[in-house]
Amino acid sequence: MTASSTTIAPAVEDRPATDRAVPRPERRRGLRTHSPLSPWLLMAPALLAAIAFVLFPFLNTIVLSFTDAQPLVGGSFIGLQNYRDLLADPMFWVALRNCLLYVVGAVPPLVVLPLLLAMLVRKAVPGIGAIRTAVYTPVIASVVVTGLIWTWILDSRGLVNSVMSSLGVISSPIPFLTDEYLLLVSSVIVTVWQGLGYYMVVYLAVLANVPTSLHEAAMMDGASPVRRFFTVTLPAMRTTMLLIGVISSLAAFRVFSEIFVLSGGTGGPGGRSSSLVMLIRESGTGLSGRLGYSSAISIVLFLLTVLLMIANLRLSSRKES
Repeated sequence: MTASSTTIAPAVEDRPATDRAVPRPERRRGLRTHSPLSPWLLMAPALLAAIAFVLFPFLNTIVLSFTDAQPLVGGSFIGLQNYRDLLADPMFWVALRNCLLYVVGAVPPLVVLPLLLAMLVRKAVPGIGAIRTAVYTPVIASVVVTGLIWTWILDSRGLVNSVMSSLGVISSPIPFLTDEYLLLVSSVIVTVWQGLGYYMVVYLAVLANVPTSLHEAAMMDGASPVRRFFTVTLPAMRTTMLLIGVISSLAAFRVFSEIFVLSGGTGGPGGRSSSLVMLIRESGTGLSGRLGYSSAISIVLFLLTVLLMIANLRLSSRKES
């Protein structure tokens, strides 16, 4: 190749990046994501549902509590007369007593027993999955179905009385479902039985997050399993136990289905095992129902529930401090 035949390719001029064609971003249509109204528009369906199904009925209940309204008759304003009648009604105090007894009877087992069950079933051993399933099954069952099962078990001719009678333990059937206080005890048993599995799962989730190093350190110090439970596991469960106590106490104070199903809708002998929610239903239903009086009981139940929640939260904060 000669020098004359050698050609040099012309140098390509480097253009600045600003001169190159830059693709324009596609213009988005619709709602601007940075609009200040975007969060409110997204929450609008839930807010409208809450206003329609929570706030409006609550305000309407407050208004009705000051009237003598009936299901088919528009009521007139009567002031605080419904609340005065409520305080003078002996059945209101019976129902309030039953709710308080229900809280005392149901909450401690719902706090303690699920924790013990969680400690027993948390280890991976053969057959433990079947036990977990058996304990959790009542949670997914309907309260009505559960109540009917226990009605068959606790009836005067049911399973418990039949077995005890055949063994010679009792001479006459035990009135589990017809005695004023035994009906409450039976309802508490149903509530605890149905809530064990749910709270057991809550405890299992918290136990899985407890550092194993704490248990290993306690074992190296020679701590027994019981001592490890009280020094390592129980302190880690304290907040969860308080939370379960608050939730279960609020649910127990508003009990309805268990007593209603076990008593066949009567609330026990003379209605003396009724709860406040059952009293609301009995006084506000039917063509001659007193909607105003029933609304007054509902407002009082709401205020008592709020007070119970505040008391539980303050007690929890004191224990935490």
